[in-house]
Amino acid sequence: MLKHIVMWRFKDGAEGKSRKEHAQWMKEHLEALVGVVPEIRSLEVGVNVNPAEASYDAVLVSVFDDFEAMQRYQVHPAHLEVAAYCKGVSESRTAVDYEI
Repeated sequence: MLKHIVMWRFKDGAEGKSRKEHAQWMKEHLEALVGVVPEIRSLEVGVNVNPAEASYDAVLVSVFDDFEAMQRYQVHPAHLEVAAYCKGVSESRTAVDYEI
């Protein structure tokens, strides 16, 4: 099994939305992929509540059978739609993948 964790910091005001609104959009749209992308074993998105400047705005924690399953998820058309939005409104992104 592989755990995939991603954190984003969004651009305030991009597409007329606040950082928190972008985080909420990501939460709704990523969680909607469950049942659509068969490789997802579990998926959770959290929206940050800590106002510290060093904090990221949202975090994704997802689980896949293996690295190859995660790669199939990443190129799934439904995921690519969410990723395209994210790229346009993200200031920074960081990720880690590890076996569990």
